[in-house]
Amino acid sequence: MQRTDNQLLVITHLSQLLDYVTGFGGLIVPLVLWLSNKESVINMDTHGKSILNFQLSIIIYSLISIPLIFFFGLGIITLIAIGIIAFVFPIVNAIRVSNGDEVNYPLSLQLIK
Repeated sequence: MQRTDNQLLVITHLSQLLDYVTGFGGLIVPLVLWLSNKESVINMDTHGKSILNFQLSIIIYSLISIPLIFFFGLGIITLIAIGIIAFVFPIVNAIRVSNGDEVNYPLSLQLIK
């Protein structure tokens, strides 16, 4: 039987910020939370997929930006933008989840369906 647990959904969204604290974990912790709770928490499957797609997209965009550093510093600008986006959207979506609203991660590639 599935249960409603908005607090766990908020924690799952905010766990992406572990990258800024520990240097890693922003992909691993949401993955573990999603895999262990997707059957028991309502909407965890949807939110988990959104978070993982966002995190994988951030990684891909960062890898693309690294070679662009050698082309007029464009990569530095894109890496700064990616860092801001990766920090702001988990917070915004955690607030949305706590209010019962739909989440949205723009520029997220749909790698996990």
